[in-house]
Order: sequence, then structure tokens, then C-alpha cells
Amino acid sequence: MTPPHRLRVPAPSAPPLTGHLPFADAPGVPDPIEVTSRWLTRGGRPWFPVSGEFHYSRCPAGEWEEELLKMKAGGVTAVASYVIWIHHEEVEGRVRFDGNLDLRRFAELCARHGLDFIPRIGPWVHAEVRGGGLPDWLLARPCTPRTDDPAYLEPVRHWYAAVAEQLRGLDRAHGGPVVAIQIENELYDQPGHLLTLKRLAQELGLSAPLWTSTAWGGVRLPPDELLPLYGGYPEAFWTEADGGWPDTCRKHFFFTHHRDDEGIGADLRPTAVRDADPAALTDRFPWATCELGGGMAVAYHRRPRVAPADIGALALTKIGCGSVWQGSYMFHGGTNPAGELTTLQESHATGYPNDLPVLTYDFQAPLGEYGQYRPSYHELRLQHLLLADFGHRIAAMESVLPERAPTDQHDRNTLRWAVRGDGTSGFLFVTNHQPHEPLPDHPDTTFSVELPGTAAPLTLPSTPVTVPSGAYFCWPLRLDVAGLRLDWATAQPVCTVDAEGRTVLVLAAIDGIAPELALRSDTLTSVSTPSGDIAQLGDRTLITGLRPGTDALVEVDTVDGGRAGLLVLDAATARTLYRGAAWGAERLVLCADGVVFDEIADEVRVHSPSPELSFAVLPAPGRAPVVAGADVHTTEDGVFTRYTVPAGPGPDVTDARVTRLRAAGPAPEPVTGVMGRASAPADQHFGTTAAEYRVDVPEDLPAGTLLRVHWTGDVARAHVGDTLVADQFHAGRAWDIGLDRLPTGAPRAEGLRLRVLPRHPDARVYVPEGAGDGGVAAVERAEWITLRSWSVRAG
Repeated sequence: MTPPHRLRVPAPSAPPLTGHLPFADAPGVPDPIEVTSRWLTRGGRPWFPVSGEFHYSRCPAGEWEEELLKMKAGGVTAVASYVIWIHHEEVEGRVRFDGNLDLRRFAELCARHGLDFIPRIGPWVHAEVRGGGLPDWLLARPCTPRTDDPAYLEPVRHWYAAVAEQLRGLDRAHGGPVVAIQIENELYDQPGHLLTLKRLAQELGLSAPLWTSTAWGGVRLPPDELLPLYGGYPEAFWTEADGGWPDTCRKHFFFTHHRDDEGIGADLRPTAVRDADPAALTDRFPWATCELGGGMAVAYHRRPRVAPADIGALALTKIGCGSVWQGSYMFHGGTNPAGELTTLQESHATGYPNDLPVLTYDFQAPLGEYGQYRPSYHELRLQHLLLADFGHRIAAMESVLPERAPTDQHDRNTLRWAVRGDGTSGFLFVTNHQPHEPLPDHPDTTFSVELPGTAAPLTLPSTPVTVPSGAYFCWPLRLDVAGLRLDWATAQPVCTVDAEGRTVLVLAAIDGIAPELALRSDTLTSVSTPSGDIAQLGDRTLITGLRPGTDALVEVDTVDGGRAGLLVLDAATARTLYRGAAWGAERLVLCADGVVFDEIADEVRVHSPSPELSFAVLPAPGRAPVVAGADVHTTEDGVFTRYTVPAGPGPDVTDARVTRLRAAGPAPEPVTGVMGRASAPADQHFGTTAAEYRVDVPEDLPAGTLLRVHWTGDVARAHVGDTLVADQFHAGRAWDIGLDRLPTGAPRAEGLRLRVLPRHPDARVYVPEGAGDGGVAAVERAEWITLRSWSVRAG
């Protein structure tokens, strides 16, 4: 028998440093935010924020509110957004905050729905924007940007003053949502300038309990003035086309206590770590993140594809490593606005190393450019639900690595795992997934975890299991549930809910691993299970053979008179689980589609590509909820109550009428730009060389409809009349175009024109395996995807 994987959790270390940093919340706020050297606190208890990036200026203002509610339902508690200077002041002296640039309205919508707001105010933000967000007129001036040059600081002062005016009264002192402000971005060697910017922002009236800075690349920060935030991506568009999977991405699928990522943005700075003292940050600040990859952009020369498991595994690994703030970039994709003077994407034309698409900034994010739900949204929501219930415990737990750790970043055979624990309990994390290079199964696996003050280690599970290739999960250790002590479970805790007089802990089974529950016998008086076996194992009551599903509820009465339940859902069903306030109570909702909880409107909305509505609820409301104009059918689904509205008339997917107007000519000759990287084809090629197709746009398509284009080639652009409305670099993914974003009126009646260029065989471009060589420019087929929105109200 293989010996167990061993780890000893040491006794809790000395209390964290407090009061050593000049961060202060507004006086008298009911939930003051503070920073210790190991975690953040809010209202006096450890606080584990979950932030997600969403750029308001890359999304129509009319869609903001629903998209914010989608983020909230996904477990995001704070919305971060670059405030992109060139979007607001492309023309010098004309600072715009109207329409899609209405920063104040966006922040107020966050507050309206209980979301914190984190403006990242630059001045330089990168964000794959022209000039990194610095306007052309500024870059044309005789000044040295991103320094204390007075000729640079003078326009920065005007910019900061404009931002401060927009956010006036939205600070914490006035009950506003602004909990943090980021200064600059990825500036690694100008600590004095960072301090100048912070002082300037404060002088102009910007206020927040937290002032932050990105901290990767061996950053040098002004001592104790800015909270360092870290990141990590599963892939990178900014590396070389032929460089393979970067080691700086590979490292994020290992448990480690090394916070820095020397690879992010390394095409814009030296890659070597500079003379910064890491202990100056790690000993005084908690491990917080703002850019864990929720996806990845594509550049012309390099077009990585990111799988949902890549995103989920990386994020969960960071929790196991010791993160106390999970920040996703991007959580919601977007579209670059059309510039008045130029296009606004990062490009070789502006001296940057990468050519990005003119419009799309979809980022393969959990919520796409048009608000599409992606599988990665459900992967991350599963983790965010865990943090909503247990984040205050996890934040105060230290990360401990096992005795036997991988030898280096190319060790694929040593199991990757870690524990976060305190003096009494913990969580065990395992990652057996990484992109590109699958990890092997780990048969005959058990763990031995020694917690402080225990007579013997926890050795789990009782029977060895195989950790499957591709699995990543978190298991609880000595977790209290309404007076019941759960010594371990080979299923991942998700969240709790009160139902029928019990506190129910929901767990997600791991595909390939049978769920096992070990209950401390002296904390219970009775236990019943709908399936499987109950046995005594020393001082534990062991439940095995449980069949995961909506009826797999283990019911327990505790010695202190409490009532607990352990509901083990199968892995697929768990990824359809939402929790939110609905119809007067906190409820769980199972739905394979998108769900938002609108407490202000007192309704739940379901966004679905299916003509049938189906969702299940626990605890069920006293009366069946109402869907306007529809008959709601009620059935039992295990311990849930399921509500269904049968499919109505009309298909959810219809073929689009696509007519080829012109075949493609020869592929444009390759051109290189900055750093010798391949440049995107010039505009004129789309009028002469591109294959051209017309897509008829029916008048009766409902709002929210997507055109999904399946195509091959190199670069594709969509026009309505002379207006560019969408674009994509080919990487083997379907191309979605939102009907609601198309201009209305006569041009739309002319149809949508798709122009597709073939790729030259000598172009130095990386595309994912299986994407094809792009030498043939063709639209293979297209379909209209009807997305319905159902309003569900109390009965």
C-alpha cells in the first residue's frame, strides 16, 4: 500500500501585525476595513474579497445593470474597472462622462446592488488600449510620461480632478461603494512617482480605505503606502509566437508561497527581478490578487485558447497557496469603443509589441463580450460560493506545504497539494490539472494531516482513492456545521442554507472519487442517509457509498440540539448551483442557465438559450413562483422543488442565411512590427483580398439574439454599411456577434457583411492545436442564437 501524503500544520504563528500601515477607513462606518500583515478585516472579522474586472467603457450603458447582477450572482463582491483616460478625453480639453463613459452612474449601480467598487485610475493602465490609456495629445507633448516631470503631472492633475468629481460623495464616508483605488499599473521602478500620484489623488478629493498597486515583476513600491496586488494567468498573448507555454504561466498550477509573477507584462519591461526586497512586502502585507486570469486576450501573433478548467484550477490553487483576495481579470469581456480620431486598441502602430483586434476585448472571460455565460463562470462561482460562507475562516488560515513537494516546475509526477489550517480546522487543496501537458492519475492516494493539539493525524479517506488526471478540489478538515463536526469529506464544500429547520451544507462530489463523510460521533445523536452505508470507525461515524444527487441529503441531529444536513451533489449538478435572496428568503437555485437575483425588483431572472425554463429551489417558497403569461409546472427533484415552463413556439437556434459575394484572393504577405512580431493585415486588404459574405438580418429577431459564425481563416471583420461592428482573430473558436450592438435603420436592412482574410503560410502566428492553419478564408455556417430572459416573481 502506498504511504499517505503527509503534512503537519504547525501551531498558529504569532498574531499578524496590525496598525502598522497608513490605511484608514472613514470614521464611523459600520464595517471598517483594515489591513493586517496576513489578511484584511471588515467589521472586525477576517474578510476575503472576490473582485472581478468589468470595463464600463467597453460595454453599452444600457446593459450595465444586468451584467453587474450576473457578476454578483457569480459570487463577485467587488467590481474593478480601469478608468481609461483616452476613452474619456480623446480630444484634449473635452472630458466626457456621458453615455457609456458615465463613471458615476456605473459606480452608483454597483452601490445600488450591494457591490463594492474599485476604480483603477491610471493614468497609464495598459488594458490593451492605445497608448496604455494615455491620450495621443498627451504623448505628443514634450514631457516624460509616468514620471514626476511637471509637464506630465499637470495634465494628470486635470484628469484626476475630473475622476474625483465623478466619484464625489461615493466614498465610504458618504456610504458609497469605493473600497479601493489603484494607482497606475505595472510601474515597477518608480516608487517616488507612485507616491506622488497617490498624494495628488488624495489632494483632489479621492478617498478609499485601500490604496493599491500591481506588484508583479519585482516591483519597488513606496514603503507601506500601497497595498501590493498580485496576479497569474494560465496563458499569455504577450509572449513570442514560437515560445511554447511560458514557464511563468506553468508555475501557477503549483502550490507555492512565491507571490510574484515575473511574466505579466514582461514585453514592456525587463524580465529580471530588480533590487526589491520581497520580505518588505510579504512580511507586512497579505497575499492579495487583482489579476488571476479569468481568460486571455489574443494578439495577432499569438492566440492562446483557455479552457474552463485552466481558469478554475489556477484560481483554486491560489486559494491553497494563501491568497486572501481573489481578483479575476477579466470577469466580463467587452468591446473597444470607436474612437473619434483613431482606433483605440493596442497596436504596433502605437509602438506596442502586440497587435490586438480593433474592437473585440472578449478575453474569453466567464461573461463574454455580449454577456454570454461561459463554463468558466460556473467553475468560478463554485469557488466564490465557498468563499462567501467560509472565506472569513480561510483568510485567517496559513498555507502549509507537504513534506514531499514537486522538485521543479517540470515535475508532473508528484501530487500537488497543500493545506490551509489554523489551530483546530482546515481545508485540503489538490490540483491535478494544468494546460497543455496533462498530469497523470494518482492511484492509491491517502493524506495524513496533523493539526495542532490533536492526539493523532487525520488520515483520509478511510479507503485510498485515485486522484484523476484533470481533477482539482478542496476538502474540509474538522469543519463545524451547526454543532456537527465534519472531520473530513471527500467532496468540496460549496455553501450553506437553512432549510426545513436544518442548516444544510452543500458539497460537490469530485468526478472519479466516491464521496465519503467522516462525522465526529460525539457531536451527533442520530444520523440517517438516503443511500450508502453508515459505520463506526473509532470515534467517527463514516458514511460511504452515498450516491451524489439532489436527494443525497444526510440528516443529522447534534448533541447540542441542533439539526444539520449534508447534501452531496454530483459534480455536474453542483456547477448549476446559485445562492441568493429570492422571494423573501435566502435560497439555493439549481439552473443550467444564467440566474440573477434582483432584490430591488423582487424577482429572479433566468437568461437561457432554451425555449424551456427549468429551475429547482431549496427551500421552496410557500407558493409556486409566477412567470408572466406562462403555466408553471411543479415537481419534486430530490430535496429541491423544480419549476418548469414547457417550451413555447419558436426554435432557440435557426440557421442564418449566408451568401458568399466574393472569394478570397491570395493571403497578404506577412509583415512584422515591434520586436519582430507579426503584424495584423492592413485595412486595405479587407477591401481587395478578403472573402466577403452577406448575412441577412431578419426583422423579427428578438432582443438579445446572437449571430454565431463558424469560420476559418486569419482575421474576420463584420460591417453594417461602412461601420465596423465586430472583429476576431481566428483561433478555432466560434465568433459571436450581438444583434443588439448593430446599428438600426437602413444600413441594417442591407444585411451584415463579413470579410475574411486567409493567413499566409509564412506568417509567424501561434494558434492552438486543432484550430487549423487558417490558409482558407471561409464562413462555413452561421446561426442565430435566441437568448430569452424569464422574469420569475413570488407566487
